[in-house]
Amino acid sequence: MRAVAAGLLGLLLAGPALLPAGPASAEEAPGRISVVGRASREVAPDFATVEVAVESRGATPAAALDQNSTAARKVADLAGEFGIQGPDLATAAVSLRPASKTVREPGGQMRDVPDGYQATNAVSVRVRDLKRLGALMRRLLDGGADRIGGVAFGLADPGQTENAVRADAVRDARRQAETLAEAAGTRLGRLESLVSPPREGAPAPMHARAFAAKAGGVAVPVEPGTLTVEAAVEATYLVAP
Repeated sequence: MRAVAAGLLGLLLAGPALLPAGPASAEEAPGRISVVGRASREVAPDFATVEVAVESRGATPAAALDQNSTAARKVADLAGEFGIQGPDLATAAVSLRPASKTVREPGGQMRDVPDGYQATNAVSVRVRDLKRLGALMRRLLDGGADRIGGVAFGLADPGQTENAVRADAVRDARRQAETLAEAAGTRLGRLESLVSPPREGAPAPMHARAFAAKAGGVAVPVEPGTLTVEAAVEATYLVAP
């Protein structure tokens, strides 16, 4: 019994020495402040894209397509009168499908019957002289265009504006982080990370749109308005010790 008791006493005395010694002082991880900076600018567009379509009908597929091709070439020629050619004029879509019409049977019932074929040719026209946009649309409508699906305004070289707006977003993120640090009674440290666009996704630029159909003999009134260019960045700053 004395030998066992002596052994237990030895283990109890030696036990604490077997535990790993911890560091004298644990270094705390630095605090962080994460924000999303946003910015936007209103800018005037410098071009417009108009999609113009011509539709034709014929008794046979070839007749409908030939008639439609002639009308589409006329639209292209009219655009050329406004100095629009080359990459500013492109075919958007060509389609050919059976056509039908509704007739009344002797018994009074209505039904659809074949009525030849319908061909459609849609042309995308880029207009750089926005002052002539309304006159061009009027000319195309008078020259045989059946539809103008829409007018989309844009910037020929958006990179410079987008970069300036991104820089504004970075400055906005810095201001937010400084405000939060001051409110928390700390000082803002160095920038740790900067992500553009943020992981949540950045807002996309918005484009003004307009629509037109066949109307009177005057130029189609179209106002370009402005475009909103937006940017967002996600910034993380360390809190100064």
